[in-house]
Amino acid sequence: MAKIDIISGFLGAGKTTLIKKLLAEAYQGQKLVLIENEFGEISIDGGFLKDSGIQISEMSSGCICCSLVGDFGRALKDVQQQFHPDRILIEPSGVGKLSDVVVAVQNTIAEAPELELNSFVTVADATKVKVYMKNFGEFYNNQVESAGTIILSRTQKLTPEKLEAAAALLREKNPTAAILTTPWDQLDGKAILSAIEKTSLADELLEKIRAEHAAEADDDEDDDCCCHDHDEHDHEHEHEHDHEHHHDHDEHEHHHDHDHGDHDHDGHEHHHHHHHADEVFTSWGIETPKNFTAEAIGAILTKLDSGDYGKILRAKGIVPAEDGTWLHFDYVPEEHEVRTGSADYTGRLCVIGSQLREDRLKELFGV
Repeated sequence: MAKIDIISGFLGAGKTTLIKKLLAEAYQGQKLVLIENEFGEISIDGGFLKDSGIQISEMSSGCICCSLVGDFGRALKDVQQQFHPDRILIEPSGVGKLSDVVVAVQNTIAEAPELELNSFVTVADATKVKVYMKNFGEFYNNQVESAGTIILSRTQKLTPEKLEAAAALLREKNPTAAILTTPWDQLDGKAILSAIEKTSLADELLEKIRAEHAAEADDDEDDDCCCHDHDEHDHEHEHEHDHEHHHDHDEHEHHHDHDHGDHDHDGHEHHHHHHHADEVFTSWGIETPKNFTAEAIGAILTKLDSGDYGKILRAKGIVPAEDGTWLHFDYVPEEHEVRTGSADYTGRLCVIGSQLREDRLKELFGV
């Protein structure tokens, strides 16, 4: 099975630079094929990628969206049959519609089950979001609206206020995409790939909770855990959560319910099963480039013990600090840790518990 990643972006946004970074830091050991197509002429960027050992399938028939039905599908099948790659990267023309490319890939996959559409990304120059939306309208907005992940380039050139404003404009067009706001030189390619493949903090926390319950079952322990009620102990938990995506200015807010239900994956909804009808887990999370201090985070986590925000089982976050570093925090009842750590693609935080008071949590974190 070959994963297909589409990396789109307007002319000059930085697609090639991003691909270089992913090749060097995130895709090591994978057999890769890059299909790239620049408007009009064969791409001049092919040279450096050939030096990386990447096979290039350059199509000279013009813009990729002009040859979707014929050449593109055939090229995709050809590279799969010839190279049997682990991953195929598609870099469409900078003036192509991302939605057209996604449809073309989906149509090809329908005839080639050994291919899988893994992600579709748009790279956007943070300094030009407003002017490009105004001047290039439909084409630019289509790339923003159709993306699963929006990766902002040149964010280091903006003030925090202007960065938040740019993210807010993108969020209006696309309420559900992860938006990467951290300067690329602060990020490892693996962190960018994590954003692209959407590993959420809620999923990480739920996986940790599941692992703990599995360990408890193996050890046959009945002792209370610091973050679970006694009546939860002798059960193996799966969790069901329904994702509702909301947006508020530049923030990407998530609400999850973890309750009974069937496993189902449809669009942005994910479901996890839970065996306690009397104990409903919910989770609330948000993405924001807002800066914090370690003292402020510590005060916030202490307040989670008050009961004023619901019954909090876990909290986790990775947020930018005012001094340019990054803060990682973890919380269980009556205990928390705040430490410096590696950068993430944007500030992210998540709270899991029952009877969460989401408005109060938003106010508490100031987002």
